[in-house]
Amino acid sequence: MSELIICLSTGKGTWGHVSRLIQDGEWEKIFLVTNDFGRENFTSDKPAEFLVIDPNKEINELRDDMYNQLKSKVKVGEVDIGLNLVSGTGKEHMALMSAVLKLGIGVRLVALTKEGIQEV
Repeated sequence: MSELIICLSTGKGTWGHVSRLIQDGEWEKIFLVTNDFGRENFTSDKPAEFLVIDPNKEINELRDDMYNQLKSKVKVGEVDIGLNLVSGTGKEHMALMSAVLKLGIGVRLVALTKEGIQEV
């Protein structure tokens, strides 16, 4: 079973994608990288942990915030990690990719398609 890290931010229709990805997959743990609005308004049928960021920060600060929140939670080298970047901005995606690479995490980019959850 995999752990899932999802960027949950802005983008029309992206929250529906995120919801279905969570619902349709078999995930050991789910981490949602989001802002205060996402934490307060997004709901999931499965347990998920919110990693709250301030998207107004500079990219390096965002990366460090994400890194510091993920480093004690993700089992580096022990589990398969799925990463989804459908929701959010380029700055958030860059910061999250940088944080994940800095942790030494190998990831599979996953997305919900017409055929179900697939590696991209």
